[in-house]
Amino acid sequence: ALLSVLKPGEVRIETDTGIESIYVSGGIVEVQPNVVTIFSDTAIRASDLNEAKALEAKQRAEAAMQDATENQDISATQAALAESMAQLQMISKIRNKKN
Repeated sequence: ALLSVLKPGEVRIETDTGIESIYVSGGIVEVQPNVVTIFSDTAIRASDLNEAKALEAKQRAEAAMQDATENQDISATQAALAESMAQLQMISKIRNKKN
């Protein structure tokens, strides 16, 4: 089996009915000959992503970056910022596909 780390972003799942895009907050992917398994704390269907919430989360993370003083605070804030930016990028990508 192959194991790899996933960054926040899009995972595309191909089924008999088509391709579905899912946002994951990061995690681990395990690839075996006949099965691929993804372990992630958060998985959201692309159609369920909320741009307003993602923008709000991005703004909160940016504001928190200004106040972060300890390494732990900075790391957590950077992770939150990366997650909200990945969601916004996926929303933008989906919007461009529709046009």
